[in-house]
Amino acid sequence: MSVPVVYSPQYHLYNFGPQHPFSPLRLEMLLDLLEHLGHPLQFVEPAQATREEVRSVHLESFVRRVEAAGRGEPLPDFDHYGLGTADTPIFPGMDGAARWLVGGTLTAARMVFSGAAKEVLQLGGGLHHAQKDLASGFCVYNDLSVAIRYLTEQGLRVAYIDIDVHHGDGVQWIHYDEPNVLTFSIHESGRYLYPGTGHTHEIGKAQGTGRKLNIPLEPFTEDDSYLEVLQMGLEPALRWFRPDVLVVQCGADAHFQDPLAEILLTTQAYAKIFPLLRQYAAAFAGGRAVYTLGGGYSLDATSRIWALLYLTLQGLPLPDHLPEPWLRRWGTQLGHFLTHTLFDPEGAYPEIPRKAEIERRNRQVTERMLESVRPYWS
Repeated sequence: MSVPVVYSPQYHLYNFGPQHPFSPLRLEMLLDLLEHLGHPLQFVEPAQATREEVRSVHLESFVRRVEAAGRGEPLPDFDHYGLGTADTPIFPGMDGAARWLVGGTLTAARMVFSGAAKEVLQLGGGLHHAQKDLASGFCVYNDLSVAIRYLTEQGLRVAYIDIDVHHGDGVQWIHYDEPNVLTFSIHESGRYLYPGTGHTHEIGKAQGTGRKLNIPLEPFTEDDSYLEVLQMGLEPALRWFRPDVLVVQCGADAHFQDPLAEILLTTQAYAKIFPLLRQYAAAFAGGRAVYTLGGGYSLDATSRIWALLYLTLQGLPLPDHLPEPWLRRWGTQLGHFLTHTLFDPEGAYPEIPRKAEIERRNRQVTERMLESVRPYWS
């Protein structure tokens, strides 16, 4: 049975401008690639999230500022709310555009809760940096937290898994004291990368203590080490927590081509990560999971990784070579060569001399994280 996909052409309204890395081109390339592969997208159209649904997570003062910004009203304190920065510039209609993405993730969560589907792919969203009263890191409203809040209000235990290369800080802090939300983020260490958080000592507070998990990776971490510590940290957490549903942010920016970070995953790693997460959903969450998109700033890598996600969830064959017309069209439009194969060629980046040391440090940091949370797992 195929996995339903939630998508709306309205998602493309979430657009910070032609020079901004969080580009709607990422989705356009993905949809065009699926079409050329013979899998034109069949999708469920979401309802736009209401103001009240956004307010389940975000403060009234913040929502008012986003609305005013989108109407072109100049307010003196926009920067206090993270609006009008280089990362999150103001654009016309930004409140409505952001609510479409929230609506998509919320629609996916409702489908899973109602039993309409066990797994749903939301082909957008994943805006994990937005805080209760702060836009941050390309993220205006936190669609993930709105969906998580909906699910916990229905009485479900939610495990949030974030494989974006940047720490899932917004989701972590919004649910930091909540016992029914486990957050797990595996990311390049905040010592080297935005947003500067996601350390092993961030384990939650009050009733949420021991339920917020972080694996901050060394720069230049490669496939084997990433997969080793992902399993080492996540599997025991899910086995203990026993969630009712997973919410998974599938950022594609831990790929070696990504210009904004220094983790060195190949598409081969993602071809193992996505089935592994499905296995965990089956083993620990009754098969229930919502998958969203997220970061990913190499258009070449991101379109291939999200195609892999789609094909994996639908149980479709993975092609070796990508369609020539697609490569020609987008290579011409972007003005540079695109990888011709779904999987990265051997030796695609230089050998890393500190490989063994990086692997050892990643193991140590994962052990340290587990040591700090396990006393609360009773």
